Amino acid sequence: MADVITSSTRYAGSSIQKATLVVGVVFLLVGIAGFVPGLTSGSLAGAGNGSMAMLLGLFQVSVLHNVVHLLFGVVGLVAASQATGSRIYLVIGGIVYLVLFVYGLFTAGHDSGANFVPLNTADNWLHLLLAGGMVALGVFLPRIGTRASARA
Repeated sequence: MADVITSSTRYAGSSIQKATLVVGVVFLLVGIAGFVPGLTSGSLAGAGNGSMAMLLGLFQVSVLHNVVHLLFGVVGLVAASQATGSRIYLVIGGIVYLVLFVYGLFTAGHDSGANFVPLNTADNWLHLLLAGGMVALGVFLPRIGTRASARA
């Protein structure tokens, strides 16, 4: 008996594509939630640390921050159509979130123009979690369908 890896041509047909689809949908939902009164409280500004809006009372958001989440979600939905695109999305996206985590360590909570996203401590920890999770999914999930046994 030999193990054969089968490829799926379906949208989000493999494990990595399904994970990418879920990540993309979550980013879309978070981007939308950032504009929903009740889920987001406070004064929502276009960009910068002047935005006092808080998503779920924890995460500082702005219009720019929400739009970035929406765009990241759309890219995830597109990437989920191919296994290679899914891997690239998860690994590069995870690296981007690691960079955001480090960037946030220096800018979060500061009244400077550098905190243009804006970021706070809760955002930083979430970015670190996202970085680790996305890179792990991108590295460890198989690119193609499930293993099936071939009978000779």
